[in-house]
Order: sequence, then C-alpha cells, then structure tokens
Amino acid sequence: MEPNSSLSSNPIPVFSTFTSPFEDSPRKSDSSSSTRKPLSLWPGMYHSPVTYALWETRSKIFERLLDPLLDAPPQSELLTKTPSQSRMTILYNFSSDYILREQYRDPWNEVRIGKLLEDLDALAGTISVKHCSDDDSTTRPLYLVTASVDRMVLKKPLSVDVDLHISGAVTWVGRSSIEIQLDVTQSSTETAEDADSVALTANFIFVARDYKTGKAAPVNRLTPETEREKLLYEAAETRTLADRDSILLRDTRFENSLICQPQQRNIHGRIFGGFLMHRAFELAFSTAYAFAGMMPSFLEVDRVDFLRPVDVGDFLRFKSCVLYTESENSDQPLINLEVVAHVTRPEFRSSEVSNRFYFTFTVRPEANALNNGRRIRKVVPATEEEARRILEHMDADSLH
Repeated sequence: MEPNSSLSSNPIPVFSTFTSPFEDSPRKSDSSSSTRKPLSLWPGMYHSPVTYALWETRSKIFERLLDPLLDAPPQSELLTKTPSQSRMTILYNFSSDYILREQYRDPWNEVRIGKLLEDLDALAGTISVKHCSDDDSTTRPLYLVTASVDRMVLKKPLSVDVDLHISGAVTWVGRSSIEIQLDVTQSSTETAEDADSVALTANFIFVARDYKTGKAAPVNRLTPETEREKLLYEAAETRTLADRDSILLRDTRFENSLICQPQQRNIHGRIFGGFLMHRAFELAFSTAYAFAGMMPSFLEVDRVDFLRPVDVGDFLRFKSCVLYTESENSDQPLINLEVVAHVTRPEFRSSEVSNRFYFTFTVRPEANALNNGRRIRKVVPATEEEARRILEHMDADSLH
C-alpha cells in the first residue's frame, strides 16, 4: 500500500442507475448479462450506484452469502493473504456522468457526505468478504457485520464535478475481527501529489460470525508486505490494545420512567420544562457516575431541544447514554451524554420523542487521584444510527 499504489490498476467504475433490478441491464455486453438477478437475491428495492457496482463485480460471492448452505461444513483451514489481495478501488465518473453527479450533489455543489458514508460501508464490507473468502463453494461462508468505525476526518471539501476514488484494503486482522482502511481521494489538479489528493481516511472494523451458530468465527490471516502495510498493521495493533479500554455505546445506557403529575404543571397546564430538565440531569449524572466509576463533576448543558409539549398524565420515559468521551486532557476528561425523553402510550404501543438533553461532565480531581488516574473508556458505536448521532452532536459542539 505505497502512496503511489493507493489506487488499484483496475478500479470499479460507478455509473448512475435508476433502473429496477428486474429490468434489462442498460449496460449489457452479452446475452448472459441481459437480465438482473432474481428477486430472491435482492434484499431490497433501493441500491446506490456503488452497491450496484459491487454486486456486479462480486456477484458469485454475494449470491453465495445471500443463500448460504447452512448444512455445509465451515472453513477447515485458514488461509494467509496479503493486503493487496483484498484491495479494491471505486471510481466515480463525476466529470463525464451527469446523472451520477446529480445523484451525489448537495445544495452547495459538493458530494453528499451521508451518501458517501453508505458507500464507504458497502466497500469495506465487500473488502472484508473478499479477504474472508476461501474460494471453496462447498463450505459455508462467514457472516460479516460492521462493528465500529474509527475517527473520520474530512480534510477538504469534495467537489461533485471532479472524478473521485475510494480505495481500501484489509490492514489488520484479529481472531475474528478485520480492520479495513479506506482512502477517499480527489485531485484538485492533474499534477497534484497523491498525499495532497487524500480528502478522507476511515478505518472500519468488521467481525465475523458463523452463519449457522451465530458465534464468533476465525478469519484468514494477514501478512503485510510493503513498509507502509507493515506500519499500518502496527498502528492497528496498537489501537486494538488501546480499545480494550473501550465500551459499546449501548452498554452505557440507563432508563427511568414516571407518570406526569398535576403538581409538575406550569401556568399553562403543561409539564414545567424545568422539571423535565431536573429529571434528565439526575439521570445523566447517574449515568456518568456508573460509567466513570467515580464521582462525576458537572460542566455544562450543551443543548436542550423541546420538541413537543408534555401533558399531565403522560407516561414519560427517559433514556440516557454516553455519546462519546474526550480524554486527551487526563486532568479533565470529558464525558458527553445524551438523555432522550419519550412520551409513551402503552395502549397504542406508540412512543414519541418530546425532548433531547445534552450534558458534559468530567470527574472530580480528588476522585481521579483516588483511582490513580484511571483512564476514561472510549465509547464505540455499534450501529450506523449511533455513529450518526455522535457525529451530529460533535459537529454541533464544534460550532459553539
């Protein structure tokens, strides 16, 4: 994975497509590609251009994964592969494909980041499948899921008028986990250096599960070859050791509930906003206390959103979680929490968000000293929705 080889010699071109998977292919080159795959092999009606391109490129692997032979034996012998064997590159022909450009354009003539995130996950998943494949159709394949996404930083805006590449490969493997690094590159000029064209880098962690048992399954080994591949492997190994001090976001959750009483109403007959903030704060404080394992110290209310009024008699549920932590400053680590209030109607089996509260805590210096400066754990999202919530709140914080 030298800088000059960051783009595969045969990148996968992405084309615009709005066609149904059941219609004739608009780009058929021979009779074998005149029709789409049957309904049973398409999990949903909507596919982005990248998903379409990846399916076309790796159709045999995908078809096997979508209809796995659960009674087939598992892979008996692990293979050893190199990063180059899993490398894949996607090419967005923005400069020549007007319809593709329109599919990715935002109101400011830049690439829609949310849509790009979908594509990054799709490519990382395909790379992980490629690495884990044993090329033996008689064994049952592995089930691969996104476990987490490491820090993503957009280094420069992405124009929708200039061709764009996403390139990636497996950089590290554990027993049942795989790390994939993806680079989004877009040159502002034809003479731009490779390092200058990197607009975004992201690391995805996938975990392997056995299709039949659902338990963790071992994956093929990895042998880095180039100096850059070795450096990336060592960096991933270091992060993995550090991540032993991490926790999944869902494992930080707490919840309580109450029936709103007449004594809690304001002069307009609704539930007093201060009462809602009071209850949300107490839950956030308890969550921070349990998470840190030491007495928290309140720093600030980041934001409160009053989305709908709460009435006397409403069944109110408060749900809290630690969104993310910042521990660069060990003397004052930051714990960022979210509390969401839901008005729930059990008789209708419905629930509606009424308020969102965001708080920041640290830990008392004396408590930290008693715990020998124990490191505050890093919170890792387990789903795309959790990752989106974290990014949105971090972006909002950066504007303040």
